[in-house]
Amino acid sequence: MADSVYISSNMTSPQMEFLKLLEKFEIEIFHMEEIEKQLNKKFINLNEILENLEHKEFLSRIERGKYCRASFRNEFTIGTFVVREGAIAYWSALNTYGLTEQFPNTVFVQSTHKKSDKTIFGVKYKFIKIPETKREGIVKEGYGNYSFYMTDLEKTIVDCFDLPQYSGGYAELIRAFAQSRLSSKKLIAYSRAVDNIAAIKRMGFLAELFEKKRLKTFIRYAKNQVRDAYNPIDPFGNASGKFNSRWRLRMNISEEELCDIVQSQH
Repeated sequence: MADSVYISSNMTSPQMEFLKLLEKFEIEIFHMEEIEKQLNKKFINLNEILENLEHKEFLSRIERGKYCRASFRNEFTIGTFVVREGAIAYWSALNTYGLTEQFPNTVFVQSTHKKSDKTIFGVKYKFIKIPETKREGIVKEGYGNYSFYMTDLEKTIVDCFDLPQYSGGYAELIRAFAQSRLSSKKLIAYSRAVDNIAAIKRMGFLAELFEKKRLKTFIRYAKNQVRDAYNPIDPFGNASGKFNSRWRLRMNISEEELCDIVQSQH
């Protein structure tokens, strides 16, 4: 806290007015640079008001210039609020869609802007920067102060195959893919945006193996992306197993083992 900021022991009129306006406009989370416009009111020393209200525990400081009401702790809203174009993604989105029994102890946020990982109010946040071309399939969830952006189901799946280290485990991802009701049209669109041939081949192979009839169009698309180079079906596995020439995949997890993964329960 800056030494120059005066901390009043009692609630001042400007502080009370600020809180009343937050109540009136039902604002729970805000940027310091935008709040006066939202409240339609200019304050003589906004910084001092905010520092005092934080000190009195009416407000919590999320990070520089970003505040929320002391009782506001929506993890997804806060995570997407602190970075521009932020969207809940990867393992966090998989879990929200009910596709993994593993609960992440970190909130994964995708953005086209770089931001260092940090802990806010005891919650760990992992920020993954992607190029603008990969920013597809973003949907708005929640309402009002509790709204946030998240990758849709198909984009979540494609993203997890693109960067499986953020998926919460490869077996969990395979299980999620097998049990999801997916759209070929969306999978193709997001696969084009992500442009990861190895990921596309893995999804195409798995869709064929698991006989996902709704994905016939996607399987044809994926087959057309196959090039000469081989990739392991499990990117984290050993360089072993048979070679699948149709999909140019090294089967370091056998088809039988893949089917067992899908059928197994935790």
